[in-house]
Amino acid sequence: MTTHTTRMLILGSGPAGLSAAIYGARAGLNPIVVQGIQPGGQLTTTTDVENYPGFAEVIQGPWLMEQMQAQAEHVGTRMMYDTIVEVDVSQRPFRLIGDGGDVYEGDVLVIATGAQARWLGLESEESLKGKGVSACATCDGFFYRGKKVAVIGGGNTAVEEALYLTNHSPDVTIIHRRDSFRAEKILQERLFAHDAVNVLWNKKVERFIDGGGNAGLVGIELKDTVTGELSQIDVDGGFVAIGHHPATELFRGHVELDEDGYIVVEKGSTRTNVPGVFACGDVTDKVYRQAVTAAGTGCMAALDAERFLAEADFEKIAEAAE
Repeated sequence: MTTHTTRMLILGSGPAGLSAAIYGARAGLNPIVVQGIQPGGQLTTTTDVENYPGFAEVIQGPWLMEQMQAQAEHVGTRMMYDTIVEVDVSQRPFRLIGDGGDVYEGDVLVIATGAQARWLGLESEESLKGKGVSACATCDGFFYRGKKVAVIGGGNTAVEEALYLTNHSPDVTIIHRRDSFRAEKILQERLFAHDAVNVLWNKKVERFIDGGGNAGLVGIELKDTVTGELSQIDVDGGFVAIGHHPATELFRGHVELDEDGYIVVEKGSTRTNVPGVFACGDVTDKVYRQAVTAAGTGCMAALDAERFLAEADFEKIAEAAE
């Protein structure tokens, strides 16, 4: 068992965690990033990225995360390939334990563990991810300009995704397994008033249909939840919009979470209810969930942490002088 100590300990290695690391390293805090179960975060499973500022051409998600990690390491970040299984934030330095027994101690902790989209769990869904099947209309809707698309779900996320997709597609279908939406009424009213949207009630997805070769998704096979009847629709893009799982189970009972499991931070900051513990990226964000917003809050977390340490150091000096 090895103990690794640092002034700034960061859990998570997506855009939020690596941005925090870059700013923390440049401030001389010698951060350690514990990469977690998915090094690089969700962008490592994304192919074409067209909406991250600074790149005129389409880039690949894994390449972007490789560059962020290289930048973080270049300025002095230590990357640890480990998965945390136990946390103690009851006193400083905060203490995290990896699944191999290594201990990580930090004077401040930045939580950037992200969130994962909920999927339907179909084999055909897995094989067509990035080939017509997506869980983020804001990320990928642009690639379906003028094409037929479908959204699966019935909550706020699904209705918002469908409305967003009308900016690109003249033919948007929502597939919902029940006969009414759970979404807020005002969103439903906007949806039903839109000529480009069609709703298929009482339908569940049985299979995403692969056109073979480089065709990708060409249709969706549906099953009626009342009659059991099978049907099929032709689509170019399918967007699964049934919510997200914030990766916060490890922190339940240690920091304040909201009713959906997201970490609660002070408005306009990344401070949690535990002094010295900060949270950034999708683990706090149920609205935007974009790489660029995650990176922005990662910067905020590093600046908040730096200020916290400066104040704590000043207090120690003042106490010693008394």
